[in-house]
Amino acid sequence: MDWHWKYFRWLGAGVLLGSYGLKILTSSDMKKLYTHGTAAVLRMKDEVLKDVSLLRENCDDIAADAREINEQRQAAFDAQQIEDAKAVLAAAEADAEPETEA
Repeated sequence: MDWHWKYFRWLGAGVLLGSYGLKILTSSDMKKLYTHGTAAVLRMKDEVLKDVSLLRENCDDIAADAREINEQRQAAFDAQQIEDAKAVLAAAEADAEPETEA
């Protein structure tokens, strides 16, 4: 029977804590705390959005520079391919000239 009273005491304490907890959570002091907390979160959101825009701008700059580097490398590669092809053609023409003269 003693264990029943133990659980009833815990139940009573929970109900009491719940009702006073509800009064505390809805009090004007807590409303001020909620308001200040919300204002802090909104300020933080603005700072995070500024950081995100700065990061996005930097990433766009990096991507543009990378595209430019790739275009330059491709142009240099194409020029080298043309030079190599000209050298192959010149060598083939040089080899072909003695054969046609004979």
